[in-house]
Amino acid sequence: MRRSKSKNGFVLVLMLLAGIVIGGFIGDYCGSVKALSWLGYGKTFGLTSPLKLDIGVLVLQFGLTIKFTIAGIIGIVVAAFIYRFI
Repeated sequence: MRRSKSKNGFVLVLMLLAGIVIGGFIGDYCGSVKALSWLGYGKTFGLTSPLKLDIGVLVLQFGLTIKFTIAGIIGIVVAAFIYRFI
């Protein structure tokens, strides 16, 4: 009997995260090159100053910032394309 090929969702998440990280790195690196500076263009979303919760014995700080760049989006698309053929 033949088993149907199922793809693992965890592998997809890892591939997308790798695409984001590699794309972000390329965007930061190419941002200083005049011809490729458009790859570093993006927008930052999130909390600029962290939320602080002080309950006496314990201090918690919450913060999250996400930076979307053109190179990061291209990295996500390439990672999804590669995952499709795995």
